[in-house]
Amino acid sequence: MTITITAFERSPDGGKGLARDTRVRWALEEVRQPYEVRFVSFARMKAPDHLAIHPFGQIPTYEEGSLSLFETGSIVFHLAEQHAGLLPKDRNARARAITWMFAALNTVEPPILELTTARIFEADKPWSEARLPLVKNRVRSRLDSLSAHLGVADWLDDAFSAGDLLMVSVLLRLRMSGILDEYQNLAAYVARGEARPAYIRAFAAQFAINAPSGN
Repeated sequence: MTITITAFERSPDGGKGLARDTRVRWALEEVRQPYEVRFVSFARMKAPDHLAIHPFGQIPTYEEGSLSLFETGSIVFHLAEQHAGLLPKDRNARARAITWMFAALNTVEPPILELTTARIFEADKPWSEARLPLVKNRVRSRLDSLSAHLGVADWLDDAFSAGDLLMVSVLLRLRMSGILDEYQNLAAYVARGEARPAYIRAFAAQFAINAPSGN
């Protein structure tokens, strides 16, 4: 059965790989599963047929036969469960990898998204300048803990897993803020993720659609 995912017809980030379909593309490349992409506009995401798959009118979605999924964590977990390469075989290591998936999306990503909101969508507010340092400190608090856990290791728990895939994807959102550069081991960790052949293929696929046209 053909796997079909949805992605922005034109991503707001212009192909920087921050749209969430890149996470799903990366997971598909890691487990070496072919897939097709259905591109949707912002208007199309609110159409009844898309809302039937993603009730909140977002991307990405995942369709395979009679199965339809939404939310990147769910999609990546499904792929990791169905195909070798993203979860360890050892029971305890597998449970820890799944825990890091949850940590990436539930603990580390929320303050990073709050920072994005503060820097881009609230920059013109009269209270923005006073609030921004508080938001940045909340991000640093999470990174302090994550950096201490990672130490000098390559990955969060021995071998690369779906937990690392999601964590690297989340941390990539910090690159423009400069905060990631304050943590040498986390910056190197993200670079290792980006150097994986599967990530390179996933990034190239989404960039080919979203890159600005030359003159």
